[in-house]
Amino acid sequence: MEIGNLENHARSEPMEESQAQISHLALDIGGSLVKLVYFSQNSEDDSSKSNVQVSNGNKGAAVIEEKLQFAKFETAKIHDCIDFIKSKQLRLTGCQHNGASANEECVIKATGGGAYKFADLFKEKLGVCLSKEDEMDSLVAGANFLLKSVQDEVFTYMDGQKEFAQIDQDNLYPYLLVNIGSGVSMIKVDGPGKFERVSGTNVGGGTFWGLGRLLTKCKSFDELLELSHRGNNRVIDMLVGDIYGGTDYKKIGLTSTAIASSFGKAISDNKELEDYKPEDVTRSLLRMISNNIGQISYLNALRFGLKRIFFAGFFLRGHAYTMDTIAVAVHFWSKGEAKAMFLRHEGFLGALGAFMSYEKHGFDNLMVHQLVQQSPICASHGGDKTHSPADSELNDNPSIDCSLCLS
Repeated sequence: MEIGNLENHARSEPMEESQAQISHLALDIGGSLVKLVYFSQNSEDDSSKSNVQVSNGNKGAAVIEEKLQFAKFETAKIHDCIDFIKSKQLRLTGCQHNGASANEECVIKATGGGAYKFADLFKEKLGVCLSKEDEMDSLVAGANFLLKSVQDEVFTYMDGQKEFAQIDQDNLYPYLLVNIGSGVSMIKVDGPGKFERVSGTNVGGGTFWGLGRLLTKCKSFDELLELSHRGNNRVIDMLVGDIYGGTDYKKIGLTSTAIASSFGKAISDNKELEDYKPEDVTRSLLRMISNNIGQISYLNALRFGLKRIFFAGFFLRGHAYTMDTIAVAVHFWSKGEAKAMFLRHEGFLGALGAFMSYEKHGFDNLMVHQLVQQSPICASHGGDKTHSPADSELNDNPSIDCSLCLS
């Protein structure tokens, strides 16, 4: 995919209505969630967006102003996703673009295990064929797209401070991509299309959701996160201070508040599950999983000499406590030499990568170029520049404004 800095993109005479309605859709169907990325017409009243200029360098091409939209559904409720696609007629738009007749097969790009599991269902309910894209290819392509093309996409978060980072494009690779879905994949990315899955763990978002549901009776992931806001993990976790009489273990650098054993107090409290508050249980569970993901991620970064680690996946949900726990773990184990970085569109990497694959299969008129507009810079660290965001910049999964050139 061609990346550049474009001051202007070409426009031509007004297009016919049928052309202006062209859109595209891609799916990432995971074990827990279905993620959608699709084009829609721009609306003037939309204020939650990131700007991206798109062109293929064809000065004679027509240009449609559109935006990339994002949506998610629980995989267990995939029929809701199908109804959404049907209601917006997204399944028809790819066929319109490719000039397919009513009798020809419509194709939607999809990645994740569900692209195989639910292929027959999509064919039955929507009359579309899921064109399957490799999951790891899609994750990396989506990450590279966001890191190179979308302003204010990357941020750091620690001790309640959130700062956007401007990535040095000449120093992007190599990096470690940690995708936290139902499980966790850790991918060393050396360049466009050059990557290796170097590690992973089965303790991820699915673990939090599954154990949380069994222990608290919460029915949804978001309900568990909301519950954790009110919890106190120290009620259940055994701390270093609990073992050392309230003091630090200074010789090995452990403070009294460091967790010695997650859920460790349940051993000696002589209590049953119902004696603990659900919010405390949830908080401890979230802390345990986040800490371990942060530590394992750093150990893999250390293994390959990587200083920058990008965390993505819907386990994060922009949740402050989760991000802070991961960031503190990376900072602690690296002694401050490595930093955790997060993405605003954290859960949509696979879907974005599948969307980008339209280009390599003939969708040559989608070329994404880096922003002309720059953000104010107030600090720098390790080659990446950071600035503190305004409240309006903290929206979840904002749409991305772009232009679609028609050849």
